[in-house]
Amino acid sequence: MAPSHATRVFLFLQGPHGPFFDQLGRMLRAAGARTWRVGFNRGDEIFWSDRAGYIAHVDPPEDWAPRAARLMDEKGVTDLVLYGDTRPIHAVAIAAARARGITVHVFEEGYLRPYWITYERGGANGHSRIMEMSVAQMRQALEGLDLDLPDAPARWGDMRQHVFYGALYHFFVFVLNRAYAGFRTHRALSVGQEFRLYLRRLALMPLHWLDRSLATWRVKTGGFPYHLALLQLEHDASFRDHGPFDRMEQFLSVLIEGFARGAPAHHHLVFKAHPLEDGRTPLRADIHRIARAHGVGGRVHYLRGGKLARLLNDARSAVTVNSTAAQQALWRGLPLKAFGQAVYLKPEFVSDQPLEAFFQNPTRPDSRAYRDYRHFLLETSQITGSFYSARGRRQLLRQVVDMMLSPEDPYEALQAGRPAPRQHLRLVT
Repeated sequence: MAPSHATRVFLFLQGPHGPFFDQLGRMLRAAGARTWRVGFNRGDEIFWSDRAGYIAHVDPPEDWAPRAARLMDEKGVTDLVLYGDTRPIHAVAIAAARARGITVHVFEEGYLRPYWITYERGGANGHSRIMEMSVAQMRQALEGLDLDLPDAPARWGDMRQHVFYGALYHFFVFVLNRAYAGFRTHRALSVGQEFRLYLRRLALMPLHWLDRSLATWRVKTGGFPYHLALLQLEHDASFRDHGPFDRMEQFLSVLIEGFARGAPAHHHLVFKAHPLEDGRTPLRADIHRIARAHGVGGRVHYLRGGKLARLLNDARSAVTVNSTAAQQALWRGLPLKAFGQAVYLKPEFVSDQPLEAFFQNPTRPDSRAYRDYRHFLLETSQITGSFYSARGRRQLLRQVVDMMLSPEDPYEALQAGRPAPRQHLRLVT
């Protein structure tokens, strides 16, 4: 007889932009579970089709903590589902869930982007269980398993869909949010400013492509050795909550000064922007200003996104705060320097050299250790698929629903010798 999930009650909070959480809830209900969704704005509401299971929170943010606790008790919640674990409304709900023994399911962008997403229980990024696990423990869990590891893909698979759903979500919040008088965004910019940035990015995509192509061509044909700096979004939770810098400008200053002091005089430094960088931070101007101040203006370059693999293939090293793109550098055996907390921050493959010494003579990672680490991720928290493209969501739902309904989280299942059936790579464009 098939197992019954009638006793499971899933409470959804905010998810990725678009219909993924709605489709996930529909699949959980098909399995016999009950679902509820708390919406904090019109965007949350529109992307949830089950009207009977929707709960609007229209009060100020300070009223959310007691209401979250009441909802969990009144609805008999057994599972909490959210995207990211650091935004204030999620952190408050996680604390209430833990006090009640409720399972916390956390979705995030993939640690091995772009053709995987991350699914963990309890926390992600700097709060992930991986932070406390050694490579030796991972190897022990992998004993007896074999996997032909797929290459790290060269490009973000669904960036256009990502930008589209972001713009649509912020449009709904900007134009139709009157009923949610207490809504406050967890970011520094207003919803209207966010919406205008999304529109601007969509409109300027052709010009950005031309600018990026020319800048990449200059680097690729320059004939100089270069180090690659992997930038993040300044408002991203990983940079903001799991790194040592308050602003991107601080990281740029530290990095360029270390390069000026330590790198050989014929080496260059290339900054690659995040694929979703929208111009709210004046990266190009800050980089060129700081580089001129340190006398290296002619040796520092800025690229507006683009394909990472082409740049990594010829780079001498990579530097980041804690970008997941660093995993592609490690996959290629490149020396890596990271400043923040990250799931890949293991002594076997991330350099602990001072920055000047790293630019002078960077130490290479233990590629065998990294392959074992990556194998462990692919058997546990990394699921093939995507939040934003239709094909990617279908592929993701085929795997993640059973993982959520399992009594064991992915790490426990692997350590017990019961890894979930996985699709390790099918391109999801």
